[in-house]
Amino acid sequence: MADTLADGLILGADGRPRCSWGASTPEYTTYHDTEWGQPVLGDDALFERMTLEAFQSGLAWITILRKRESFRRAFAGFAIDRVAAFSDADVTRLLADPGIVRNRMKIEAALQNARVAADLPDGLARLLWSFAPPPRPRPGSGAGVPPLTAESTALAKALKKRGFRFVGPTTAYALMQATGMVDDHIEGCCVPPVERPEVP
Repeated sequence: MADTLADGLILGADGRPRCSWGASTPEYTTYHDTEWGQPVLGDDALFERMTLEAFQSGLAWITILRKRESFRRAFAGFAIDRVAAFSDADVTRLLADPGIVRNRMKIEAALQNARVAADLPDGLARLLWSFAPPPRPRPGSGAGVPPLTAESTALAKALKKRGFRFVGPTTAYALMQATGMVDDHIEGCCVPPVERPEVP
């Protein structure tokens, strides 16, 4: 049984305070405690998160989490070079795969994004992290977590200019949250803050 501590913070059955969304299902708890907000620096790993955030658009994130392993199998482990080489036959294969979200526009965007990412001279990580804002205090409540920011809006604009698709300002901000570019764990959450890494 979870007890609400403050706006956006819950005390779970294990006695640990965490962001309220992170206590709603076992999958969310694992994702919240071990992954969300942890810095991600690898190009392929960031491409995975970008792709999954795009597929999540209009859906609940739990849907994507539960299909994540199927997505990884379908998209060659999100290896950018491999996905960039996908053909029309792969699009047909993906559209027939019940383990993923079968949306043609999102599938085609994933392939397009892989091709753009493969051609970035300095890699995807350097581009994405160049828009990370300076570290700031954790929000004191759920109301302090914005849906988008000036940085995510600028990132979305830069990605669109380069040819990326399905990464608007809100999706870009969700990507920043998920990959540790911002720390939006509520103040008092059991997940400890992480130092900002140096981007290679």
